[in-house]
Amino acid sequence: MLAALGKGVSRLTNLSRGADVVSTRLCLEQCGIPIRDDGDTVILEGQGGVFKSPSKDLNAGNSGTTARLLAGLLAGRGIQARLIGDTSLSRRPMGRIVEPLQQMGAMIHLSPRGTLPLTLYPASLTSLDYTLPVASAQVKSALLLAALGGEGAVSITEPIPTRTHTELMLQALGAGIQVSGNRITLEAGVQDIPAFEMAIPGDPSSAAFLAALATLLPQTELTFQDLLLNPTRMGFFRVLQRMGAQITWTSKHQELGEEVGELTIRSSDLKAIHISGSEIPTMIDELPILAILATQAEGATIVRDAGELRVKESDRIKAICENLKRMGVRVQELTDGFRIWGPCTLRGATVRTQHDHRIAMAFAVAGRIAVGRTLLDDPDCVEVSFPGYHDLLGQVA
Repeated sequence: MLAALGKGVSRLTNLSRGADVVSTRLCLEQCGIPIRDDGDTVILEGQGGVFKSPSKDLNAGNSGTTARLLAGLLAGRGIQARLIGDTSLSRRPMGRIVEPLQQMGAMIHLSPRGTLPLTLYPASLTSLDYTLPVASAQVKSALLLAALGGEGAVSITEPIPTRTHTELMLQALGAGIQVSGNRITLEAGVQDIPAFEMAIPGDPSSAAFLAALATLLPQTELTFQDLLLNPTRMGFFRVLQRMGAQITWTSKHQELGEEVGELTIRSSDLKAIHISGSEIPTMIDELPILAILATQAEGATIVRDAGELRVKESDRIKAICENLKRMGVRVQELTDGFRIWGPCTLRGATVRTQHDHRIAMAFAVAGRIAVGRTLLDDPDCVEVSFPGYHDLLGQVA
């Protein structure tokens, strides 16, 4: 999306081929952004913030990130566009994006349920000083992308720090953005973004599932090269260290403001811990695999303040607890999390993934250490974020 705002040719290598990224690409192409492949490099011709009204609906597929960030990117760009998604995405709340964008002057209509479809109309955006009611990197990023095409300054205050990718990349690209504690301010006036080149680092959220399996298997060591080490994305690995896991990581270089380096993890005995508060946003996507690790930890692991899991691709709290019970785990479902007692021997079972890639990825790991056969009712849903996941998991175990 930032390359689409740039003026000129940007080159992105190691870009994920997952369905969510493909959805983003197709939507940008429909809005007049030329994109082509050159081997492992994606070449994108940014139009300096100029987009055209698409001739048909922009389909974000299963990607909440695509839908929410596109709403910010395209608001105030003088076009009309209608965003839709699959059945799962069409149930997810979009009001949290629309309300602050409307305060900036965006003309947006949602369904009566506050969900997709979302229709954008031509409008001019002005200043905004907004405190996020719920910590959300997607909302923050959508507002920053919108502000790049607006006339006024935009300030955003977060209740808890969230992923910092957007502000780090904007700083690296020379945008007038300041970060002070939990407050981010983008200067007034349309911001020019230059074209750039970037080698996309490995995704720590995806690596977490492979790392978890390496932790649980005896006499196993796994090293990730060129992994993103952004501190706001390392919550899972910090928590895993608290549980007793042997993990080391070292920063090697930067890519567009992001720390990139090497991480090694080894087989470990785990102990139960409590997780809540500011730790949750730093590992929200990894909580399903944390639940699997908790089944092998000594004691009762408790996760609280994770109510956001109920409005992901599925109700992940319910999906985690129900599937763990099928595998013989003593687990208590809480309104905003869960309590899991371990260690226990997992029994093979049929896992109801709810067509949620994170649930499928987590219980594929559970199946590798379970006694008996484990079947996922939709193993292919992992293709949304991690093509080839099952093959890579097989290389670990």
